[in-house]
Amino acid sequence: MDILVIILLAFGFLFFLGGAVGIIRMPDFYSRLHPAGKLDTLGIMAMVGGLALYNLHHFSLGTVLLSIKMMLIVFFVFMSSPTATHSIVDAGMRAGLRPWTRKPKNNTIQPRETGKE
Repeated sequence: MDILVIILLAFGFLFFLGGAVGIIRMPDFYSRLHPAGKLDTLGIMAMVGGLALYNLHHFSLGTVLLSIKMMLIVFFVFMSSPTATHSIVDAGMRAGLRPWTRKPKNNTIQPRETGKE
């Protein structure tokens, strides 16, 4: 059981680390919300799941109730994080924040291909 707890904690750490790197590396506001919403939710789910499992090491009614409460926290985060991310994106769009677009490396205008040749 301890190995499963360690694996869950390691996966949670990796998800949090990936989310942090994604927040730093992404170019704009909207794309930074993606790793923040997805990977933080998965990180919380893995880490708190591992801690809830570790809590059951000394099995009693109190530890079972505490583990159930921890999993309820995971459930509420799982439900609220995508909703909050969507609300933040909606607020950004309503405020007029434009999404990032890739600029061409050189400023020359490329002729359009018509396909009639």
